[in-house]
Amino acid sequence: MSEAAVQTKDVTPQVSGAPKAVDALQARLDALSLPGGGFTASARADALARLREMGLPGPRDEYWRYTDPRPFNAPVPQPIPIEAREPDSPLFLDLPRLTLVFVDGAFDAAESDDLSLEGIEIDTLAQADTGADHWAKGLYGVLEASGQNPVKRPFAALNTAAAQDGVLIRVTGKPSRPVHIIHRRAREDADVTWHHVIRVEEGAELTLLETGMAGARSNGVIEADLAKGARLHYIAAKRAGHQKLGNAHLFARVAAEAQLKSFALSVNGTLMRHEAFIDIVGDDAVAHIAAAVLGDGNVGAFHHDDTVFVTHGAERCESRQVFKKVLKNGAEGVFQGKILVKPGAQKTDGYQISQALLLDERSQFLAKPELEIYADDVQCSHGSTTGALDETALFYLRSRGVPKDRAVVFLVLSFLADALEEIEDEVLRGQINDRLEAWLTRHGNQ
Repeated sequence: MSEAAVQTKDVTPQVSGAPKAVDALQARLDALSLPGGGFTASARADALARLREMGLPGPRDEYWRYTDPRPFNAPVPQPIPIEAREPDSPLFLDLPRLTLVFVDGAFDAAESDDLSLEGIEIDTLAQADTGADHWAKGLYGVLEASGQNPVKRPFAALNTAAAQDGVLIRVTGKPSRPVHIIHRRAREDADVTWHHVIRVEEGAELTLLETGMAGARSNGVIEADLAKGARLHYIAAKRAGHQKLGNAHLFARVAAEAQLKSFALSVNGTLMRHEAFIDIVGDDAVAHIAAAVLGDGNVGAFHHDDTVFVTHGAERCESRQVFKKVLKNGAEGVFQGKILVKPGAQKTDGYQISQALLLDERSQFLAKPELEIYADDVQCSHGSTTGALDETALFYLRSRGVPKDRAVVFLVLSFLADALEEIEDEVLRGQINDRLEAWLTRHGNQ
């Protein structure tokens, strides 16, 4: 891929006045059914108070400069027609796994597997929140609240206050199967708010898969707490309809010697924003977060925003941010990533790369990479590039009889390979690669 300067464009409309902003927040809250009681009551009240203090984001907010928040601020989403049959993503369906199905954000026990599996405890938020106590009480909303500093994340606070359902997973061993969360739709106008809490105990390990399409608009939060030596592999490939609005958040706390590996595949969607706040708090910990994004403006407006904040607060820790976006026909991609190294976090190894492959002159990539370092014995780097296909490589393949469409697919897959390498499991990586190849082949002539 040839390098070029990253494009920067001010896409900010005028900000509404304060009274209108307050009215907009109240209208957003009035459209929701806020839960009450249960073990989450205190955390929800705290989140609601924080939300009222910070308000909904405006287009001039620092971390919303490149993405218009108004579709997320609106009281209700635009309906998206439901196909006669919207099948589950074929991803992972042939693998042994424990399946949890959510329909419009609510757990569907009849379509899900039995929740019993060795080395793991699983509850649903809606069911567990009928009681006054639960192991998740000490975590629900806690990582989200800490993740509000130094960057405000209003929709995450809104989620903590309003989430109706989700999964609560406590891992005490090494389950023999991954847990697979599948989202399905039943209503055209479903505005889905889901919240997962995951606690991986010392030395335990979990692979968590998440696929499907959640609502016409979705607001999701995952709070993942990794104890010493724990391992969490999270792979998300949530399907987005062409008109879909989606806002997802990952808050993770990584203790000593623990490892977090997160990968997200995103295709289609009118407006998608994924935020991650990773707090590395123990020595010798590892946190990798990666994504592969494909957008085609010919099938509808496409804007995808990845906003990542990784904090190093301990010694000899490693983080990687690997984000690759392939954009065509006027699609837009955004990456905002930061590595913060606190005082005393010596021997930090922080790596960040964001790259976009633009398949036409109308598509654009907006990037804001950042490093903030307060320790003197570290190795940190970041880079961001945007460019077109390598014409020399394309000519080489075509000169050896490879049709142009197939040559483009090969080159794009090669460009995305670094992100896919963050998936440790070869079988899972192969299925993601096959999905990418199918999408590229299907959109090759558009």
